[in-house]
Amino acid sequence: MKAPERIETTRLVLQRPVESDLEAIFSRYASDPDVTRFVSWPRHTSLDDTRAFFAFSEGEWNRWPAGPYLIRSRDSGMLLGSTGLAFETPVRASTGYVLAADAWGKGFATESLQAMIEIARAVGVVGLHALCHTEHRASCRVLEKGGFLREGILNRHTIFPNLGVKEPCDVFHYVRSLCDE
Repeated sequence: MKAPERIETTRLVLQRPVESDLEAIFSRYASDPDVTRFVSWPRHTSLDDTRAFFAFSEGEWNRWPAGPYLIRSRDSGMLLGSTGLAFETPVRASTGYVLAADAWGKGFATESLQAMIEIARAVGVVGLHALCHTEHRASCRVLEKGGFLREGILNRHTIFPNLGVKEPCDVFHYVRSLCDE
């Protein structure tokens, strides 16, 4: 079963990226050093990087029931960031989110996370998880508000290329079971 390519929540529209979104993705969040500080992908330095993200997104959507979604304001249509599901198996996926700096602190991450939980459940995911840098307190709060439980710390697990360190960093591992809900 395929997930819908467009979902509306109370304040947001989440939709599969299309090629005409590339410049907005680059300028709104993917090239911003503050926004990309705690993500596991390198900050975009050119539109070629954003094109590579789009190619990745297309591959995920073609292979799995869902992939990356862009987050837009339902009122203005402004691009706010992105979220999505990254499948490991047909029943296990991870999720995350990144928002433009002017969209921080407004509950958009929480609202988009709830939509990802609902989509994951609808396409048969039973185990949803997320990783979060141990110093990224705001993201930890979002995951906990979304009903994720901190399962533990994965030591020296993930490289965060925008932090300026070459060594893997510790991350919190959050899980949410969807099979008993």
